Amino acid sequence: MTTPQSTGTTALITGATAGLGAEFARQLAEQGHHLVLVARDSGRLAAKAHELENNYSIDVEVIAADLTDDDGVAAVVERLSAEARPVEILVNNAGFGLLRSFEENDIEDEKAHLKLLVETPMVLSHAALPGMLRRRSGKIINVASVAAFLPRGTYSAAKGWLVAFSRWANLAYSPQGVTVTAVCPGLTHTEFHDRMEMDKSVAPRWMWLNPERVVREGLAASQHGKAVWVPSKRYRVMMAAAQVLPARLTTGPPRRAR
Repeated sequence: MTTPQSTGTTALITGATAGLGAEFARQLAEQGHHLVLVARDSGRLAAKAHELENNYSIDVEVIAADLTDDDGVAAVVERLSAEARPVEILVNNAGFGLLRSFEENDIEDEKAHLKLLVETPMVLSHAALPGMLRRRSGKIINVASVAAFLPRGTYSAAKGWLVAFSRWANLAYSPQGVTVTAVCPGLTHTEFHDRMEMDKSVAPRWMWLNPERVVREGLAASQHGKAVWVPSKRYRVMMAAAQVLPARLTTGPPRRAR
């Protein structure tokens, strides 16, 4: 396989062994970036690292960490703060969803959900920024969702925070060479919905996106310094319409366990 000349820069990706995280890792490796992969499953991490090193002739580090746990987050903060082989690209991708309605969920599950979707990317961005600002170079990509623009429970609320933070941070830091981009995909064929035990047949086929396209557009948006990007024209049109429709039409029915 023909690979690009290594850029010598390092990208750190959370939730890197499956779905969008794995696709971010593949495309960044293809561009020649060295990688730091973060996920909970050490076996899958080792396999993914071996695959990427063999296919793209790059160096891959792994950090097995649960990012709903303070010790796990601290391990990633330590790597982001390291002076050696500094992280030039941070992809905050790790996440999960809750199938039931808010009042039916265990509050501990809701707290872990909020920590992973809001607190963890905030802490990791805070750790990455000082070095990026000193070097006047860096990119942070926050994987959000079109749910950020819709009133649909705590997942939407958490992703809405991530979009608002990215808008502000990009405005604040882009003049200093650091861009922050929220990538907001719609329904995408990954393990995310399978882990939720969601019935994917409830959404028509045309609404489902391919991970390769989502990541390709997200990386291009980051490269161009955009604060927020919704992959695919169909979803951009839908989200534009959602902004002018009454909230009662975009909220959707309460979710129930199957």
